[in-house]
Amino acid sequence: MHTETEVKTLAPSLQGIGNTIRLTGWITFWIQLGLAVVSGIAVLFASTGRGFADQPNVGLGVGIFWAIGGILALLFSVYWDFRYTRLGRRLGNPNHALHPSKADTTAAIKLGIIISLVGILLTLLGAGSTLGVLVAKSISQPPGVAITDPNKIIRALDVFVAVANINGITAHFLGAVSSLWLLEQVHKH
Repeated sequence: MHTETEVKTLAPSLQGIGNTIRLTGWITFWIQLGLAVVSGIAVLFASTGRGFADQPNVGLGVGIFWAIGGILALLFSVYWDFRYTRLGRRLGNPNHALHPSKADTTAAIKLGIIISLVGILLTLLGAGSTLGVLVAKSISQPPGVAITDPNKIIRALDVFVAVANINGITAHFLGAVSSLWLLEQVHKH
């Protein structure tokens, strides 16, 4: 059992780490939510615009698939950021019975890291496949000659898929960095 002096010195430490986790959770939550909205709108434009095009581009369907997978992982990461805010609030509570253990806090942060790494993988696969299609289209265009095959034209809708994947990579990278930083802060205390 802790003496009253130990509890008083322990409380500011827990209060500080609780505030750090809560603030980092809110900052990451809003940034990742904004990037998820941008990625979602870009994928929405790309996928709905494909239906209006005369010639569908089959190659970009793979990029859209991975982008949607990355966005779903990003939405789960946004939810996990919100959980960080609740975790920080519980750590800042004066009632020590409500505090999660250090092992539970560490496990929650490690799961956040795994979510971000899976999201990075999904969006990297999408960006790679999209970039491959865009490079193939640009190489197949003869220089200085009018393009007669419309399938070889790089359209704005094609670039939206790349934008969605790059925003997803950025959001997941931010989530991984913030979770790693939180893990370091928890291990210091």
